Amino acid sequence: MEDQNNSRVVWLLAGAAIGATVALLFAPQSGEETRKQIRAKANEGREALGETGRDLAGKSRELFEKGKRLADEAADMFDRGRRMAQG
Repeated sequence: MEDQNNSRVVWLLAGAAIGATVALLFAPQSGEETRKQIRAKANEGREALGETGRDLAGKSRELFEKGKRLADEAADMFDRGRRMAQG
């Protein structure tokens, strides 16, 4: 479910960036002003993607730790079962 939400956020950001670019290219202003706006929007996009990347990195670390704990618990359960079977 979280992967689906993350995917939606990425597509939303991509759509917003494309829409902003098209709007800037067709805006009735000088090329210099348009380039300044494009630079500003690109910087905003980089910052937003950086935050999203940090969020994803944090979540992946959490999932890794959770998986590691589950694997350790499963190994402990296996060892206990083996000792019980050996009697």
